[in-house]
Amino acid sequence: MFSAFESSRRSTGYAGAMRRNHLIAAAAICLALIIYATLAKLAGRPALVGHAEAYWVVVIERFSAYGLLGFLLSFLLPGRLKLACAFVIAVAIGLEVLQAVTPDRDPRLIDVLQKAAGGTVGVLLAQTILAFLPRPPS
Repeated sequence: MFSAFESSRRSTGYAGAMRRNHLIAAAAICLALIIYATLAKLAGRPALVGHAEAYWVVVIERFSAYGLLGFLLSFLLPGRLKLACAFVIAVAIGLEVLQAVTPDRDPRLIDVLQKAAGGTVGVLLAQTILAFLPRPPS
């Protein structure tokens, strides 16, 4: 027979696993959308306000997309600031290098810096939030 404590612990474990699965799915979808937007032909690339959008809109798109990815990764990897930052920066660099082999895309260093900055800000924001959340009992 299980005590009430074991029963509540078991349900918390299941809820935690489901929450983790949702975070993994959200991070995977975010990464897939970033990959698509980065490597798609310009005609098929999603645009926020149209294909004649101002440069600052593109910067905000990049920064926020990678910020969301960093935010989600940081919740998946709590306490692993360097690993989450390294992953986001590696994705930014890797996708920018892959743009070099895509015929109508042009890789630029400033794009990598904007993406890496957005991802790092997302990681730091999530780590700050995690620092103030109550820890589960051990």
